[in-house]
Amino acid sequence: MNAFFRVVFAVLALILAVPPAQARDIEQVRSPGGIVAWFVRDPSLPILALEFSWRGGTAADPDGKGGLAAMTADLLTSGAGDLDLQTFARELEDRSISMGFSAGADTLQGSLRLLSREAERGVELLALALTRPRFDAREVERVRAQLLQGLARDETSPETQARRAFARAAFGDHPYARVSRGTPESVRGLTVEDMRAHMARRYARDNLVVAAVGDVTPERLGLLLDRAFGALPAAAAPVEIPRVVAQGAGRTLILRKPATQTFALFGHEGIPRDDPDFFAAQIVNYVLGGGGFNSRLMARVREREGLTYGIGTGVATLDRAQLIQGSFSSENGRIARAMEIVRAEWTAMGARGLSAEDLQGAKDYLTGSFPLQLDRSDRIARLLVNARLDGRGLDWFEERQRRIEAVTLAQANATARRLFDPARLLVVLAGEPQGIAASE
Repeated sequence: MNAFFRVVFAVLALILAVPPAQARDIEQVRSPGGIVAWFVRDPSLPILALEFSWRGGTAADPDGKGGLAAMTADLLTSGAGDLDLQTFARELEDRSISMGFSAGADTLQGSLRLLSREAERGVELLALALTRPRFDAREVERVRAQLLQGLARDETSPETQARRAFARAAFGDHPYARVSRGTPESVRGLTVEDMRAHMARRYARDNLVVAAVGDVTPERLGLLLDRAFGALPAAAAPVEIPRVVAQGAGRTLILRKPATQTFALFGHEGIPRDDPDFFAAQIVNYVLGGGGFNSRLMARVREREGLTYGIGTGVATLDRAQLIQGSFSSENGRIARAMEIVRAEWTAMGARGLSAEDLQGAKDYLTGSFPLQLDRSDRIARLLVNARLDGRGLDWFEERQRRIEAVTLAQANATARRLFDPARLLVVLAGEPQGIAASE
């Protein structure tokens, strides 16, 4: 067990026992070079967590270059500067440093977690990865092979195929309909020159959102930010992703796949993050399908009729689109009955809404469970980054709780009427469903 995890396990009981009050003490730090970070100082553990994002993810991949953002992110810890893959990885391991990168639809994400005493060397390695990635031919081909293997596996996954078909039906030729990790043809064609051009376009200081939690002073953090990100290009290329409204209302698509169960994905246009009714939507979604065993769909589809092991719904918000969406799997011969119940509950939520008891139960969960997300430095830092990406203020943690508590029963039910419309449902079934016909 390395030193990092010995420290973490030694203090785990303290983390669980002490409410994370420090998560509310958020300050804005500006480095000498002008890089802004939201920061929560926590001297209780000798650990520093940095989370960071750049706007413009896989949806910004150029035409014909699908998988570029994902493949580049996968390669950033495969050697940098004078350090090849093995030397770079050994340096991280020996110093108990965790570093990673990934690509989402709207953002590129990164993280750095380390012991505070290793912060200077950790940010040096981060800066190397961001400014002098090696993209050695052997590592490029290794990651390319991994991507191609993953894409081949996806072809046999009913769930993956259903999600792709839903995206195509909902978003047409919009970038959100693309496969985030590309196609076999596009991945085979990606070059190191493509990756370096991508980094120059996207990984820039004006496009950067950073948050930090841990045992450093604001002054030291400012210096670390400059060492980590100060050598990036000043400005990113503009991202032109148009807004799109989900299409496909009333359609049922069936993908015939050899399987004993059918995977069902259903949903329609949702609600944006900046909408005044966004938190009312979170509440009604919790009651319908977002509350696990407390939800209506779980109670009926699983508990009462035993048609699935699990079913859930969620409010999905992209930068330029939004969905209310749910999914489950059921035996081929029982999927028709399960979808009948889903449609009935979707209809009932829009028509009758929820009770005062439902409302209070959802509020209690959504406000009570949130502090549990603040039990680790990296989770707090990621929440701070997401809040900044959403345009929230420094008081966002408290504001979130206040806005949930402020939702009235009348607002919740008006939002339910607005949000849940069975006539707009787009349904995609992947498997060998019986008793359901495709709409085209």
